[in-house]
Amino acid sequence: MSLTGGVLTSVLSTLGSGDEPPVTTPRDPAREAARRELSKRMYHENDPSWLQRALNAFWDWVDKLLGSASTAAPGGTLGLVVIVVAVLAVLGALWWRLGTPRRGPASAAALFDDRPRSAAEHRAAAEAHAAQGHWSQAVQERMRAIVRSLEERALLDDRPGRTADEAAAEAGRALPTHADRLRAAARDFDDVTYGGRRASEQSYHRIAELDRELERARPRLAAAATAHDTRRGAAE
Repeated sequence: MSLTGGVLTSVLSTLGSGDEPPVTTPRDPAREAARRELSKRMYHENDPSWLQRALNAFWDWVDKLLGSASTAAPGGTLGLVVIVVAVLAVLGALWWRLGTPRRGPASAAALFDDRPRSAAEHRAAAEAHAAQGHWSQAVQERMRAIVRSLEERALLDDRPGRTADEAAAEAGRALPTHADRLRAAARDFDDVTYGGRRASEQSYHRIAELDRELERARPRLAAAATAHDTRRGAAE
């Protein structure tokens, strides 16, 4: 006997004697009897689990969504695939070019570590990294060489914990013709130090060229005097 026939027989037996014609059975009692019969465990042993039902509902939704999108997209399904691939390619290119998003200013790290080194030592470290193609480390060390050189020339006061942005802003007042390039170098330093980006060979050479130019640059006297007085006051 089929499942439907078994349910019908069970419902009729629940309703009472079979002497009365089925058409005389009231609708509501018949519906209630059928509901009770179908709620028995024997009829649900092969039902999918709640997880399977949820997955089926999700994939049905995805199928409908893709169907609607392919209908709206030029070229149908093939056009939709081309659009998705193009969007992914653009996102990948942006991620490769820009890297991970930069953190806020509160995340800025100090320019130097705990061990003080001279500008010459930082330059030597930068050149060693550059020779191996480690451009991010080379950029970091060259920016440190710039700031340390300015401190050694008394164009910046020797202040622990200074960030690259702070150093660029202070040095820009003493060397205003190089202010924009100093800020750009500081951004490059920040990008590779705590922004998660990779430096390029070109960015390193830009900073190295700036370092060489700053060695020959003559500061604005008022700014240099202010920095020198600040350093003297701190020493006294």
